[in-house]
Amino acid sequence: QVQLVESGGGLVQAGGSLRLSCAASGRTFGNHAMAWFRQPPGKEREFVGAIKWNGDTTFYASSVKGRFTISRDNDKNTVALQMNSLKPEDTAVYYCASQRREYSYGSSFDEEYDYWGQGTQVTVSS
Repeated sequence: QVQLVESGGGLVQAGGSLRLSCAASGRTFGNHAMAWFRQPPGKEREFVGAIKWNGDTTFYASSVKGRFTISRDNDKNTVALQMNSLKPEDTAVYYCASQRREYSYGSSFDEEYDYWGQGTQVTVSS
């Protein structure tokens, strides 16, 4: 059993910044890639970005590349999503997820993740 808990969501004006955190427990955090997904209102869940199990590479959806960055601290069992230059279209519930396979790069496919956080709401006003 793995527990993931997101925090840091809230209301922010367009152009502002927000930092989301995800705290993990229940298995060897440092062996698994982590990802962030989001679900905008009225839309399906979509991939935001992922970080390799050891943290040496990241990749992102084109919609957020250059604005969002993912980092992880395997000693503290945390992963973060730094969001800058926020846009109203970034409004969504944001989820962190842990990839089922060990020692992988992560994936944009949500079916490859077996544990998910409860989500945190990010609202960007214009």
